[in-house]
Amino acid sequence: MVNEDTMDLLKECHSEIKTAAGTIEDVLPKIQNEQLRTLLTDSKRNHELLGGETGSLLCEYGGDFKETGSLSKGMSWVKKNIMLTVSESDSVISDLITDGCSEGIKSIKRNLNKYSLADEKVKGIAERLIYTEQSLSDGVGRYL
Repeated sequence: MVNEDTMDLLKECHSEIKTAAGTIEDVLPKIQNEQLRTLLTDSKRNHELLGGETGSLLCEYGGDFKETGSLSKGMSWVKKNIMLTVSESDSVISDLITDGCSEGIKSIKRNLNKYSLADEKVKGIAERLIYTEQSLSDGVGRYL
């Protein structure tokens, strides 16, 4: 039997991954710099691989898929669209991605602390997600 902390952390990771991959998907068509496009495409692929892992575990453990809250989705959508209305430059997109990575890292770290009894496999996925987000943030930093 999988404990509640494991399920809750797994759901939170899955939700964060879906949000990140969705944001990257939304901004990819607006990217001008090919190196930045490659960086984001690779990161999206890494997020999708992690999402496949979390999705498989959720199915295996009999869990449901946590959807990002409508308020959180709405705030993210508004911020993204306001920023991109002002300018669709690579710099603005990099700023948006950097902010999203920072929020994602904070959220996953908070959830690692909150769900400290989660099994090591799921904690490992959370740590890999943090690494993926940090790597993306570091990578897009040169385009700010």
